[in-house]
Amino acid sequence: MAAFFAALLAGAPTGAVCAAHVYAPHLRPVAVVAPDRLSIATPAGVVQAPLYLSAAWNVPRPGIERAVIVIHGKLRNADVYYRTAERARAAAGADPGATLLVAPQFLATIDARALKLPDNVLRWKGNAWMGGEPSADSSALSSYAVLDAIARRLADRRLFPHLKSVVFVGHSGGAQVVQRYAVAARGVQALARTGIAVGYVVANPSSYAYFDGRRPAAAGGFAPFDAATCPGFDRWKYGMQARAPYLNDRSPAQLEAGYAKRRVTYLIGGLDTDPAQAALDRSCAAEAQGSNRLARGQAYFHYLRMRHPQGLNQQFHVVPGVGHDGARMLTSPCALAVTFGVKSCTKP
Repeated sequence: MAAFFAALLAGAPTGAVCAAHVYAPHLRPVAVVAPDRLSIATPAGVVQAPLYLSAAWNVPRPGIERAVIVIHGKLRNADVYYRTAERARAAAGADPGATLLVAPQFLATIDARALKLPDNVLRWKGNAWMGGEPSADSSALSSYAVLDAIARRLADRRLFPHLKSVVFVGHSGGAQVVQRYAVAARGVQALARTGIAVGYVVANPSSYAYFDGRRPAAAGGFAPFDAATCPGFDRWKYGMQARAPYLNDRSPAQLEAGYAKRRVTYLIGGLDTDPAQAALDRSCAAEAQGSNRLARGQAYFHYLRMRHPQGLNQQFHVVPGVGHDGARMLTSPCALAVTFGVKSCTKP
């Protein structure tokens, strides 16, 4: 075990040598804005969330039995992820008439300015949407509240009388959203009340939300992290300090208890091991979790199992032969299994 954690932390920087996560290359205006809109009522008025839908959802859809909500990464390219979801659905042999695809798009302020979007279209400063922070418009709506609104729409039995399961899926930056939303989600309670099963697929994220101040230790296991080397290591979205307002109605213990019960599947590419990969979060808060995505995922799952020896409603799978590739990850046999319910993943 000690050797395992030493390998996880190999090359991880400390103190002043921590590299900041470089977001600038990802903050160019998007080329395409999703054509559909979800209207959300807020105290500041009705706002619009762009999204892709495989079928109109404002009329009854009795044939829909499964809904897949796919979240884009930092490029905010919901069109690319929507097409990947279509290919995945076809590869799984899932009936398009029974499987609704939903791909929300979380726009940045630069998108709104460049494309001259109406003031009521939601937008966030930079990548604040990834951590569930309030939007930059007058509504100050959390990106997680958008996912809540999608969940509530799907829970409407007048529209979806035969819906059985909803799966949130994300790769890379989108996987960060899905993992944190699984920690924080409120709106999924509406699905649970109507007997709809909810799952989360977290593929190749750069980091995870830890529930205390311990991190992987080179000597083995987990140990309190030295905050002097990285003062923000335990701030949200890496830990429980200074959480986004959306989460402040619950304590870290309450958030963790809820998360441990949620059906989360972690999928990590066996080749996603490059500590210098261009989109990897190399901030010191992320580096405290391990040197690369595979290492960070393995460490986090060990952390959860250590904290919940009675068992987790979660699984961890390595996708062999795949690096940081969203299309290959989300169309891999294991991803198809957990997303579309065609079969079970084989445990590694």
